Amino acid sequence: MNHYDLIVVGSGPAGRRAAIQAAKLGKKVVVIEQGKRVGGVSVHTGTIPSKTLRETALNLTGWRERGFYGRAYRVKQEISADDLRRRLLITLDHEVEVLEHQFARNRVQHIRGTASFVTPDTLEILKDDGETMHVAGTSILLAVGTKPFRPDYIPFDGKSVIDSDELLDIEELPRSMVVIGAGVIGIEYATIFSALDIAVTVIDPKTTMLDFIDKEIIEDFTYQLRDRNMKLLLGQRAEKVERLPDGKVSVKVDSGRTIVTDMVLFAAGRMGATESLNLPAAGLEADSRGRLKVNPETFETSVKGIFAAGDVVGFPSLASTSMEQGRIAARVAVGEIAMEPQKYFPYGIYAVPEISTCGLTEEEMKERGIPYECGIARFRETSRGHIMGLDTGMLKLIFSLKTRRLLGVHIVGEGATELVHIGQAVLNLKGTVEYFVENTFNYPTLAEAYKIAGLDAWNRMGVGPKEAPVATAQSTDSTATPLPDKPAPAKAKLAASK
Repeated sequence: MNHYDLIVVGSGPAGRRAAIQAAKLGKKVVVIEQGKRVGGVSVHTGTIPSKTLRETALNLTGWRERGFYGRAYRVKQEISADDLRRRLLITLDHEVEVLEHQFARNRVQHIRGTASFVTPDTLEILKDDGETMHVAGTSILLAVGTKPFRPDYIPFDGKSVIDSDELLDIEELPRSMVVIGAGVIGIEYATIFSALDIAVTVIDPKTTMLDFIDKEIIEDFTYQLRDRNMKLLLGQRAEKVERLPDGKVSVKVDSGRTIVTDMVLFAAGRMGATESLNLPAAGLEADSRGRLKVNPETFETSVKGIFAAGDVVGFPSLASTSMEQGRIAARVAVGEIAMEPQKYFPYGIYAVPEISTCGLTEEEMKERGIPYECGIARFRETSRGHIMGLDTGMLKLIFSLKTRRLLGVHIVGEGATELVHIGQAVLNLKGTVEYFVENTFNYPTLAEAYKIAGLDAWNRMGVGPKEAPVATAQSTDSTATPLPDKPAPAKAKLAASK
């Protein structure tokens, strides 16, 4: 039996980062991946494909130029599913090639097959050819990711009623679409297809959407969606989905409405892909959604030597945070020290338009009783915004009145997921409103919106002391204790646990 210092199950963001980290520390590492190619959900059906699809749709439709040339402007008049898939395949091939090269360069072994526990330190691998083999590890990291939640009452057929994984394989673009689920995945795909001038209706039983985002940002975002005639049926539940003889699909809503559409995308949640792991043999148990509970500092499960990271452990389920979780878990697993990551991480939603947020929302400021002031900048207020033809987009900064520190940055609009990193750096470095007022930004840029928003807040806050006081852990605006609905990133001020 082959023995390894670290066995990694899954090659998504958490798995690959963990494997490479352990290998760079001189450890013997193997990655087990059941997919045809390495990369996991992130590369093949999740992060990379959805973002590639988004970029392709915006390019081919001329979306970014419509501010100048009108809504009828298109780069390509007839856009097909093949047009979208062509760029997607090129991108995926590149991602896989880079990952395979990283594994080879760092001497990370790769086995293709389905892994299941035999004992807490031994896995059986069933290969595609039916052969089985066993591997043992000093430590094991489960980075198996998630799969779409597929309830029995939805008649999935892979063509007209699909989940988010099947969306990438559609043969032709529909004229109309119903998206069930107003979470991140549902909203991203709904807005992408809306940008392709497809009539989109979103249905969700909750009366609100994306509740972890600042409410003012969501109000602006919602206005933009309704302005382009997207239908948002919030607070309404899809009771019955039925395929019709003519190939269309009927969706009956509990409000009494019936919507007939060409395609239904069910995107109401995902499940941890732990079903095939035989967890009881390792002394582990997943929750009702297939997720594993871990120590938030070490990412070790209740069984010593078995770790889990990435989407399989739940919130925030981001590729970026999954990578850090995998790196931290790998260091702990092989007996190394892992430093605590920065408190604030950005959350990006690649909808059309983009949304990105970092730090506290205005609702959280109120809930914690922190005196604050906000600064707002509209992208149309910047010269770069005019050059780009932007009529929409805003940046919101939230500052503590006591310490003048930046405590939240929230953006909706073009380039939001790139712009947010300026605010993230200032947040983690405990910068104040004076940074934005006194700093020089390139001109013309969208980043200049930070100065506009800073001045907007500064004008109402008044001139502060020459040197603003630095908040301490005991101050009233300390953010050390996260709210239940938006936990801080996992801490890792760690000493090796073995």
